[in-house]
Amino acid sequence: MKAEIVIGDEQGRPVLIDIEELLATRLLVQGNSGSGKSHLLRRLLEESAGMVQQIIVDPEGDFVSLADAFNHIVVDAASYSQGELEALAARVREHRASVVLALEGLEVEQQIKAAATFLNALFDAPREHWYPALVVVDEAQMFAPSAAGEMAEDTRRLTLSAMTNLMCRGRKRGLAGIVATQRLAKLAKNVAAEASNFLMGRTFLDIDMVRAADLLGMERRQAERIRDLERGRFVGLGPAISRRPVTVKIGSVQTGNKAAVTGLMPLPEAPKADMTALLTDSLAQEAATRTPPPPPMRPAPDARVLSETIAEQTERPARTSARTPVDTSAALRDVLAAMAADPDAPYQPASTLYQSFLARCRAHGIHIPPLDMIAFRREFAMAVAGVDNVEEDARSRLLEAGSGIADDLLGPFLVIGRAALEGRDSPDEGELARAYGTSSPGRVRRLLDHFEREGLIVVREIFGGERRISVPALEATGS
Repeated sequence: MKAEIVIGDEQGRPVLIDIEELLATRLLVQGNSGSGKSHLLRRLLEESAGMVQQIIVDPEGDFVSLADAFNHIVVDAASYSQGELEALAARVREHRASVVLALEGLEVEQQIKAAATFLNALFDAPREHWYPALVVVDEAQMFAPSAAGEMAEDTRRLTLSAMTNLMCRGRKRGLAGIVATQRLAKLAKNVAAEASNFLMGRTFLDIDMVRAADLLGMERRQAERIRDLERGRFVGLGPAISRRPVTVKIGSVQTGNKAAVTGLMPLPEAPKADMTALLTDSLAQEAATRTPPPPPMRPAPDARVLSETIAEQTERPARTSARTPVDTSAALRDVLAAMAADPDAPYQPASTLYQSFLARCRAHGIHIPPLDMIAFRREFAMAVAGVDNVEEDARSRLLEAGSGIADDLLGPFLVIGRAALEGRDSPDEGELARAYGTSSPGRVRRLLDHFEREGLIVVREIFGGERRISVPALEATGS
């Protein structure tokens, strides 16, 4: 008995798709925006949901509603790093789960990288997990472009390799590619050519009509037939559909696109003055919440502090010989805390900071320098990082982990470590930049690269633009 589904009808006669044949021969769907491609794919997926594993690459969030009526798992790619997506894809193949890879939360190039990573991991699964699965890629011209466009060349090579593997070599691994595109001319020819089944919807450009007619085995003068198709009607051909071209009206579906807005809606009836207020009131406050404040400029050294320090250093021999050391720990903590609270302090040169530290100590009655320059830099780094707010045991582990780090790098490392101890994925970028004494995002990125090369941290970039940073030394000692 064949595993067939009804995709629609031709003048009242049902049009069937043989799912077993489709797994061996693949499918290409083409049609302009609004021709009904998503509706067709949804019908195909709903009707075959109980027969075969389904994996959908969904750049626009059109198919996440399948999870409401079927057993599909929605995977938000923006929440995972590259390594996590690869591991997840391997589990999808192992456990034969039907999933929707939702990409709508990512920028276009990140969508392409995430999809390519996922598809390559599906393709590279161990032989014992080569179970049959339909792999649906909507908006395939994004992932298999015929020309480089504006994406980086390495990204284009990555995604073309993934799509070519799916369509050319996926069959032996149980992967049956179903690709849908708005324009055949924008889809790489080596990807389109591997499909043996076609469902061609309405299209208006001559180059796309001619290419669609060629794939359907029509004469070029018959290409006008494709232009005249109504929305929701497709011309089908292929071993899994029909041996001759058939015009099929796609049947109804159970689920819908949650984001879709179709038809006309009544306009709001608010008075003009009220609508003006809704649009323009409190714009400045909202803009302020959307735009982060600029980083503080690095101030010039304070000439008054320098002159006082020179005088202090001149008088120091007499003073140090006349005084005896006293316990200054409480006053020293107050001085360091006050300096760390100054928003401009971390951006000053170390020498200027040290002179300011000495002047503040004198104001607290400490005339004998309690710290030399090297000790001060480390104590100040700890104050800026806020390690005094960490419980004692965790603080000891953190300071031990940073014991061998250079003075000028200790502050940002302690900020990262404190965030890890507090259970945060990563510290705030502004907090990290301030501890490093810079307003340059590039310097912060290079610092993280240096820490990672030294084995001090592990950085995982999440496709949604977030970053997760862990500190192995803290995890090793935390058990």
